[in-house]
Amino acid sequence: MIFHIITLFPESFDSYINSSIIGRAVKDKKIKIKFYNPRDFTKDKWRRVDQKPYAGGPGMVLEAASIIKAVEKALKDKPEKTLAVWLSPSKKQFDNLCAEKISKKYKKVIIICGRYEGIDERAKKIIKDIIQSSKEGGEAKIDLAEFSVGPYILTGGELPAMIILDTVARRIPGVLGNIESLEETRTASPEVYTRPEILEYKGKKYRVPKILLSGNHKKIEEWKKKKK
Repeated sequence: MIFHIITLFPESFDSYINSSIIGRAVKDKKIKIKFYNPRDFTKDKWRRVDQKPYAGGPGMVLEAASIIKAVEKALKDKPEKTLAVWLSPSKKQFDNLCAEKISKKYKKVIIICGRYEGIDERAKKIIKDIIQSSKEGGEAKIDLAEFSVGPYILTGGELPAMIILDTVARRIPGVLGNIESLEETRTASPEVYTRPEILEYKGKKYRVPKILLSGNHKKIEEWKKKKK
């Protein structure tokens, strides 16, 4: 799967990608990540892509043209089953079911990261027109989804993009090494323990629950279910 991230700050992804399972997946060629900076698609000699909003208001708004051109560039790369993701705090909550569907249905994911007061609404409308035209023309199918990653406002779309990237990528065979590591596919408990069996702290002993040491797999699974 190829992830295309449209962002003003591609460097903000560096530390996370390079020091995580995602970085290993990129190195092992299980996934590919490409970045598109809207500043590279503007004619402004200062590479400016934000403007004051019409009718006034605080902050700045990202112009539509540079975002649209970045999306068009991403769409040209390997015309396969594609999902374009528009991030919005007021839209559908992104969850594991969304991630599972995306990992099975699409080969390309384009994530558009907003900043400041948002993106000129016309960018979304034109992207929808581009998608509709591709369907009518019989080209590779493109879909658009609008997601929120939580009931709060963030400074930009980079963190939500990382969340979607991570949640989808870990479902791709080979990314986790062992697909059984997916918590959703096994009986997981919010409580986990490891050695030593008895941990002492300031004279008090903290023990691993006896059930986990019993070897009785049936009872252990029942214990995990109760803890979920």
